[in-house]
Amino acid sequence: MSSVTPIAPTPVAPAVPRTAGQSRRLGSVGWNLLGVLVFVVMIFPVYWMVSTAFKTGQDIFSYTPKWFPLHATLANFGDAIHRQYFWQNVRNSLVVVGVVVTLSLTLAFLAALALAKFRFYGRKAFIVLIIAVQMVPLNALIIPLYIALSRAHEVNKLSGVIITYMTFVLPFTVWTLRGFILGVPRELEEAAMVDGTTRFGAFVRILLPLIGPGLVATSIFAFIQAWNEYIIAYVLLSSPEKQTLTVWLASFTTNRGTSWGPLMAGATLTALPVVVFFLLVQRRIAFGLTAGAVRG
Repeated sequence: MSSVTPIAPTPVAPAVPRTAGQSRRLGSVGWNLLGVLVFVVMIFPVYWMVSTAFKTGQDIFSYTPKWFPLHATLANFGDAIHRQYFWQNVRNSLVVVGVVVTLSLTLAFLAALALAKFRFYGRKAFIVLIIAVQMVPLNALIIPLYIALSRAHEVNKLSGVIITYMTFVLPFTVWTLRGFILGVPRELEEAAMVDGTTRFGAFVRILLPLIGPGLVATSIFAFIQAWNEYIIAYVLLSSPEKQTLTVWLASFTTNRGTSWGPLMAGATLTALPVVVFFLLVQRRIAFGLTAGAVRG
């Protein structure tokens, strides 16, 4: 009778535990992929707008989506630029936004400085009021604002639009600048005053340069808010020659349909000033972070 030799089991290598470094790398890769996905979702409408601006009418209305403009053309931009009231509306938008940003930054800086540096009666109530104003939907204020401006004979005037824009841009700028001012240590100003600098000199040499990034960032957001606003300008400005660019864009949609090519070209041109403004001032953000410490 033959004996059967048992087969020894193959030894299994023990599982190598995942290190903390590997877990962190996997988590970092996952968050990076999520960030890329969010970026693609956000940037796709902008890409589609710009690409459509360079497409011909055949590519725009094709049943098969054209991801790239196969026959790029500048005719859409020519149609948008030569459309009636374009340059007048560009001037109106620049005037409105320039005045709103300048006034809001000036008034907001003074108000934020008072809220951050001084203690006075009603300060907390004023801060709560600023937050409450920002929580009110803009659509809910259109009818009261229109009635108030009509009584003051400011309807269909750029001055009326400027006053209205200030009602929602100014609270935001005050709240933002207050946070930047609170982030500057009081000891820096006190040290400068101990060295012989006056209070105004400490304000100019220490506080103002350190708040520079806050002023730049706030001006960017104020510019975007005022430049992209549509509903208030559409309600208050009835004359085509007094409208802003965002209202001008609505003229591409008529009872006969929508001119998608010129509309996308006009939207691209409308978005350019915001990009240019950001590129002009973005270096000031990093410069202001260190300018105050160097001067002190």
